Amino acid sequence: MPLRVAIPDMVSPSYFPAIAAVELGFFKKEGLDTAIDLVFPVTKTFEDLRDGRLDFVGGAAHAPLYAFRDWTGCKLLCALSQNMYWFLVVRSDLGIARGDLHALKGLRIGAAPGPADGLKRMLIDAGIDPEREMSIAPVPATAGVSFGLAAARALEKGTVDGFWANGMAAEIAARGGFGALVIDARRGRPRDARHYTFPALVTTQRAIDERPDVVAAAIRAVVRAQRALKDDPALAAIAAKGRFPAAELALIPDLVRRDAPYYDPAISREAVGSLNAFSRATGLLSGAAAYERVVATQFQSLWK
Repeated sequence: MPLRVAIPDMVSPSYFPAIAAVELGFFKKEGLDTAIDLVFPVTKTFEDLRDGRLDFVGGAAHAPLYAFRDWTGCKLLCALSQNMYWFLVVRSDLGIARGDLHALKGLRIGAAPGPADGLKRMLIDAGIDPEREMSIAPVPATAGVSFGLAAARALEKGTVDGFWANGMAAEIAARGGFGALVIDARRGRPRDARHYTFPALVTTQRAIDERPDVVAAAIRAVVRAQRALKDDPALAAIAAKGRFPAAELALIPDLVRRDAPYYDPAISREAVGSLNAFSRATGLLSGAAAYERVVATQFQSLWK
């Protein structure tokens, strides 16, 4: 039976090194038969990992805490890329300036469970109550569809006033003229927000204990995919073929080229400190957690 790898948003640059590791044959070169699937939302993705229905997940680094209390039973293996990676886009006719979070009051913002944590925390840090001063909820009709595509469609139709989603959704909205970028969390302000979370490859402690060779091979496959995409972003179109609709397939090389500088597998102690602080602030983590409790440190040499 193939190893089961899942991500919560398929038509997206957010978890693309995991897609590329499978579709460009890097897992196969490691001797691993692997299939990648869409399991949405990320909270369910990690529940399926916990319950043994998946072997690896590429998802937001804080989201395992929805299924693994206080990091018990899972570990981060490597970063798929660095920094929080979602975009806040609103209707272009609203005329909201880039970075102006206070102008969001009263709006309907589409955000998936899990990623919504980052948006809400950013708003709270800016002195805005996300529960009382706006509406933040999943967009309609996301079942079986990558959230970013559904969010972009909802914005174009006027079902929502804005969305918090991946770079593909942001690019579709910007190129279509119906969306305006307010926040690029990875590169912009507020600066502290970029360190809330990041995309990571995750597995269970049981897999690490029982099949460390398979876990090591999976990390090597992802790291090699990251390097290949950095060296030649055009490979993204090959990796996405058969997974992406035609319009999004044409966009993915440019989005990977833009994100490639962040394709670094290392997980620093500072990143884990910020991740844990964010997780405590959102109520997902009950107390301090040592770096070694969060990260599978025995595999760190594979990041180089």
